[in-house]
Amino acid sequence: MAAPSTIAGRIAAIRQRLDTLAIEAGRTPGSVTLLPVSKTFDDAAVREAIAAGMTRFGENKAQDIRARAASLADTPAQWVMIGHLQTNKAKEIARHASEIQSLDRRELALALQRRLELEGRSLDALVQVKTSPEPSKFGLDPEELEDFLRFLATETPRLKVQGLMTMAVNDADPQAVRACFRRLRELRDAMRERGIPGVSLERLSMGMSGDYELAVAEGSTEVRIGSAIFGDRSYNAA
Repeated sequence: MAAPSTIAGRIAAIRQRLDTLAIEAGRTPGSVTLLPVSKTFDDAAVREAIAAGMTRFGENKAQDIRARAASLADTPAQWVMIGHLQTNKAKEIARHASEIQSLDRRELALALQRRLELEGRSLDALVQVKTSPEPSKFGLDPEELEDFLRFLATETPRLKVQGLMTMAVNDADPQAVRACFRRLRELRDAMRERGIPGVSLERLSMGMSGDYELAVAEGSTEVRIGSAIFGDRSYNAA
């Protein structure tokens, strides 16, 4: 069956598929959230997604979040940082983002804490964990997760930890991909058992356009979808 021709149609189709996958995994419909990834797509495409009921959008760069916040200030859109963040960009995220899903080191957490204090804001955060062996992937070493979560709970109160995020290995073998997602779920379960005060681990952000079905099967509560909603990216145009 051909994919729907409109952004609204593709959003509806993905949401329906997520509900089906959730049921197949023994979960309730609506338990998997869709985060459209708007990086490189123009404001007109984002406005179409807003008209279809989406309000949260993932972006990879701090400067793009700043630009979106200005150009789409007349909309209810909120901006989620999903890309690797340098500490010198903490100001932009503290000021313009509603959430960061790529929190992966202490110096970044402290930089965000300082900026959030100046802005008088708090920020939802997911800790990015490296579950893939690929050198190109960012994220916290799984062995460091407990110490990092305890550090966040005591030292950076303006970062409200909600869960974990990961990116799976780029591999044609679905079992290798699923292993990355399974690892994150198992880490989340282990951290829950240890009971870290002040840290919520309800959310698992894992799965993108090419692997979200595997992610949902392994317990994802949010998938980050770009091209399957907006179409193929043109990085030169961006």
